[in-house]
Amino acid sequence: MAALGWLTPRRRSATARSVLAGEASAEAARKSSQELEDISPAPDAVQEPEFPVLGDDKAAAFFDLDNTVMQGASLFHFGRGLYKRKFFETRDLARFAWQQAWFRLAGSEDPEHMQDAQNSALSIVQGHRVAELTIIGEEIYDEYMAERIWPGTRALAQAHIDAGQKVWLVTAAPVEIAQVIARRLGLTGALGTVAESVDGVYTGKLVGEPLHGPAKAEAVRALAAAEGLDLSRCAAYSDSHNDIPMLSLVGHPYAINPDSKLRKHARDMDWRLRDYRTARKAAKVGLPAAAGVGAVAGGTAAAIALHRRRR
Repeated sequence: MAALGWLTPRRRSATARSVLAGEASAEAARKSSQELEDISPAPDAVQEPEFPVLGDDKAAAFFDLDNTVMQGASLFHFGRGLYKRKFFETRDLARFAWQQAWFRLAGSEDPEHMQDAQNSALSIVQGHRVAELTIIGEEIYDEYMAERIWPGTRALAQAHIDAGQKVWLVTAAPVEIAQVIARRLGLTGALGTVAESVDGVYTGKLVGEPLHGPAKAEAVRALAAAEGLDLSRCAAYSDSHNDIPMLSLVGHPYAINPDSKLRKHARDMDWRLRDYRTARKAAKVGLPAAAGVGAVAGGTAAAIALHRRRR
């Protein structure tokens, strides 16, 4: 894949593989952005009279997926669907289930779990067609994911849409699956983990690395540059401290269902906080104009289905 040349000066902490993963994800997202659908805000929508700003075409919103937009790990739910379709055996599902349980209890990714999930997923999808996994992803969304969308977070995304702004998912999940979810929620598109395919068939190789940590920040930076966005006017939403590199890029950060490290950081930085995991009203921390983008549940589950790399 040719270098995109979109990036503004980046932080030294980003590795070359992070940059490559971020650039590849931004390119895939721009190629596959979808038309918006009309979705009514949920009853528990948090009213933001001053933000987002109506008609601000230099602003956009970036949402983490796992535990921010969706309860649990999207890769695990995708893995359940693949297991149902005989893509792998019971022992693999048991391992994915353990990784999902760890993620739900710990509230963060374990690097060893992420590597294990990545290796397993690549071996599962290798040799399968991109189109096949995309069609299956649509079915799996209806079977396992639709009922796990947080209404409060969905309402926040809808507020940006109603203000005329683009809204993107940013996740370590496979870009094809992320695009399915974004389309079904009426969002603009998705940034996700990208891997190569040749003639529409997965090779089992990633482009760069999973879209996680610094790679997410690079993807958001690249997309913002390509779209002509002002990051200081953009918003981002996440549950995980792993996304602090991206949180720090934008002018309006939100910690959504935060893990303990992100909660502390949000308080220290005066970022807003929303928690939809209990019946209580969302807690608020800090100033109206603060920002943060999301971390993903990486180490669970099943099929790092990835976007086609053209040669």
